[in-house]
Amino acid sequence: MMIRLLQHRSDGGARRLIAADGERAWFVAGFSDVRGLASEAIERGQTLAAIVAGAGEDGAVDIAAELAAGRLLAPIDHPDSARLLMTGTGLTHLGSAEGRDKMHKAAAAGEALTDSMRMFLEGVEGGKPAPGETGQQPEWFYKGDGTHLTGPGAALSMPAFAQDGGEEPEIAGIYMIGPDGTPFRLGFCLANEFSDHVTERHNYLWLAHSKLRQAALGPELLVGDLPSEVRGTSRIRRNGAVLWEKPFLSGEANMSHSIANLEHHHFKYPLFRRPGDIHVHFFGTATLSFSDGVQTEPGDVFEIEAAPFALPLRNTLVRAEQKPVSVRAL
Repeated sequence: MMIRLLQHRSDGGARRLIAADGERAWFVAGFSDVRGLASEAIERGQTLAAIVAGAGEDGAVDIAAELAAGRLLAPIDHPDSARLLMTGTGLTHLGSAEGRDKMHKAAAAGEALTDSMRMFLEGVEGGKPAPGETGQQPEWFYKGDGTHLTGPGAALSMPAFAQDGGEEPEIAGIYMIGPDGTPFRLGFCLANEFSDHVTERHNYLWLAHSKLRQAALGPELLVGDLPSEVRGTSRIRRNGAVLWEKPFLSGEANMSHSIANLEHHHFKYPLFRRPGDIHVHFFGTATLSFSDGVQTEPGDVFEIEAAPFALPLRNTLVRAEQKPVSVRAL
């Protein structure tokens, strides 16, 4: 079985770490969060699974009930939100160029390829290099720091000025930088890389603006390798009824880039190897309700589920209040 880690907060505020193996789950003795577990594993030179196995159990737990009660957090966080960085890569999945290309057609004329299609095709050609070689670099974007991180069951808030709040069902890699600057992958999470597709469609150079949004992580951190094929479902509920639903695919069998190549082109930058930092990196998707003409509304519920994750990721869309900002000269 594949070990999954979850972060729990009691009604009184106490933090505990949960491990799950198949349908069985338990509190991990001596650990309150994933960061602490990862620090111990790095210091000992052991795997997360080995540390969990040696820690012992501190009582069984029903993770589905804890999720329903709102006591499961995002499976990674940092006490200093500035030390958690959220980034991502796009046009990484087979078929992912179609929706983006529709948005960017205005950037090309006649038979000329859009920049999106060119980047996608370059990834198909060189996104899975042989061991020891460097592959084609992907599209890369910045989403924010830990203040943009949202957990399961929490609201996904689009800014008052946003033109859209659209879901992106994805897998995210979770990393911690060791004392010597080595990036350690802790595992993978189910994720909603929430974006503003109307802003992006207006001008593809506004991609950076469209990505500066919150993002949600499912409750489970999958330890070890990601299966080569991940099959899931993304849906939107409005007033309790399913408004839109579609399967989505991930895993390297459905990607134009290898995960190792995406990791290389992120961590090749020294500023992303600062000891103690946490990185949440979104690997992209090929499935968007926006591509099917769906316009989301506050109150809509995004729901994403996929094996081998046992629990779904659900978040309700809200719009933040307008907060005028002015700059004062000193």
